[in-house]
Amino acid sequence: MDRTEFFGSQVGGESIINYSYTDMPWKLIMWDIYHFFTFSWALPWVLWPVRPCDGGHFDELSLTRQNIWCMFLHAILIVLQGSFILVLPLTLLFPAWLVAIWMSGFFAINWFICLGLNGKTITFNSDPKYAPALEEHAHEQWIFLNGVAVGEAWLQSNINRLALTFKRPIIGVHNRTTGVIFDVVECLIQRNFGYATGDIRAAYKIVKEKLYNPQYSKVVFILHSQGGIEGGLVLDWLLQELPQDLLAKLEVYTFGNASNHFNNPHRHADSQEVERKFPNISTQIPKTIDEIPLTHSPVETHAPCSRRRLSNSSISSYVHNCFSGFTSMSKESNVSHETTYTVAASDRAISHVEHYAHTTDFVALWGILHFVTNENASPTMPRYIGRVFSRTSTRGGHQFCQHYLNGMFPLVRDYKGEFIGCADSNEFMNSVVELSGRGTEKDNVREGIENSWPMLELAGRRASFIKDEVALHGSFHEDTNGIYDGKVRVKDLSRLWQYRNGRSPPDLPRELRRTTLE
Repeated sequence: MDRTEFFGSQVGGESIINYSYTDMPWKLIMWDIYHFFTFSWALPWVLWPVRPCDGGHFDELSLTRQNIWCMFLHAILIVLQGSFILVLPLTLLFPAWLVAIWMSGFFAINWFICLGLNGKTITFNSDPKYAPALEEHAHEQWIFLNGVAVGEAWLQSNINRLALTFKRPIIGVHNRTTGVIFDVVECLIQRNFGYATGDIRAAYKIVKEKLYNPQYSKVVFILHSQGGIEGGLVLDWLLQELPQDLLAKLEVYTFGNASNHFNNPHRHADSQEVERKFPNISTQIPKTIDEIPLTHSPVETHAPCSRRRLSNSSISSYVHNCFSGFTSMSKESNVSHETTYTVAASDRAISHVEHYAHTTDFVALWGILHFVTNENASPTMPRYIGRVFSRTSTRGGHQFCQHYLNGMFPLVRDYKGEFIGCADSNEFMNSVVELSGRGTEKDNVREGIENSWPMLELAGRRASFIKDEVALHGSFHEDTNGIYDGKVRVKDLSRLWQYRNGRSPPDLPRELRRTTLE
């Protein structure tokens, strides 16, 4: 039975899970090997289900000439690398010079086969026919970092599929493959030793350049599988070095994330304390949209504002006053806890982080789902930050296009049978969310449902009262799916969904963002 479990982002603090990337590397590897076998029942779902291929030639397992060639080479590499690992212990019986010759020959053959998968460059661009550059999106830059076993052909399909779905040009940073088995070994080294391979360094350079470029007010970073590990390391470097106003441009969305941590600290200790101090709102999913509390207005009245009758001035004044003075408001009794709580949710270094995962995806189980559901133990370890949509589905595999995008952002065809963009309705986005209670023991507080709602509801099903002149950037669209029961659904909480087909979610104006630093 299909269901979607929602994890509000963990709140910063002292306590955390029983081990993390800050622990000793060899201890982490032993834990990873142990959990590899624990979740090994899900290994077939890396490729399963093989059908349907709703995305046509974009799907990794569709029987196109390029895909068949890629699968053929990967099959050879799996046999060679599996044999290499099995034979490796026997090398102790042979002279060192003979072993050195054998290993050199093997790696040379492996490198030569991988040439048939990897291109000559590390950066790719989506085909303009899927998403030509538009003036309305000139202030945005979208970047994708792929996962395990992806060669040039699959990376190009991935970024073309993203371009068609969101109607933006996409830059693809190629995490080159050396074969499935060796890629998994690389994952262990990257996430446990923090080792930055060449593609991580290239991704860091590209993302940093785009954030510093004044042309861009928004940089969207999409990660899949091993790309979650590599992207997480990129974020660690950016958080160490970049000014806060540049980091505020960044949004991160991951699918089947294989990483063991994801950092995104609050800018202020006060905002972190506010989120930890008022966890009661997050105890249950509201039964209807109308039950989600809209914050009180600190400038006009202390009575709750009507969702249907917000004026332009009240929205602008509310946002400006909350963001410019949330520290003092949190200490005064004349402003509601809900107001302060909502503002605290927006006080992150990176503006938005969302994770999408299948509960039958081995990589997600071994990565994100394992770490967000763990219970606290040590007070010295960091958290896995970001809101998580965990889906249990019959088509819950690991492939980026065939399983994740087809199930969560499916395409629609025109009367000629050609793909023209993302469907405006699908089972996943229409599913009612269930608020998870896993991984919330002791002090491991999660953001409440209303913290995941601020600024999103303005682009949701209750947006008919919003006028074009409202001082918020973004597109506002009515719900056309015929669902008006008021229940909270995935599409009400998913910010990435608001980008489909060239749309944009509402954003705080840049001048208001700057007030958070005062």
